[in-house]
Amino acid sequence: MPSVSYKRHRFPRELIAHTVWLYFQFPLSFRLIEEMLLERCIIVLYETIRRWSLKFGAAFARSLRRKPAKRGDIWHLDEVWIVIREQSHWLWRAIDQEGYVLDEILQTRRNTKAARRLLTRLLRRQGVCPGRMVMDSWASMARPRRS
Repeated sequence: MPSVSYKRHRFPRELIAHTVWLYFQFPLSFRLIEEMLLERCIIVLYETIRRWSLKFGAAFARSLRRKPAKRGDIWHLDEVWIVIREQSHWLWRAIDQEGYVLDEILQTRRNTKAARRLLTRLLRRQGVCPGRMVMDSWASMARPRRS
């Protein structure tokens, strides 16, 4: 695929790239990005930002895709007790060392079966075993961790 050309644009390529990166990396509107640039004395209309994101957005979206998990990664497994509509639930999450959420499961029970379900689903989706798993001292995780 040919690279994107910044020719015949009034603004420098660094500004265009930074503006499109802001739009795709964070949940910001075009008008909010326009205001952020205006604070730095750069006058760019929100419609121009919209056109830039349409033209250059595909290239940025491809570059922002998450990298696949590696064998030496560190996964942090966490469980949280939450109440939804006056009913207790357990939220199980797996996060890698860079802070990306790998998997989540919401269940009403906290037992070995739920922990095993999280681990098998996580390993199946990622396709590799982590270098290390960091977790609290879960009583429910002792058996699935050994197997």
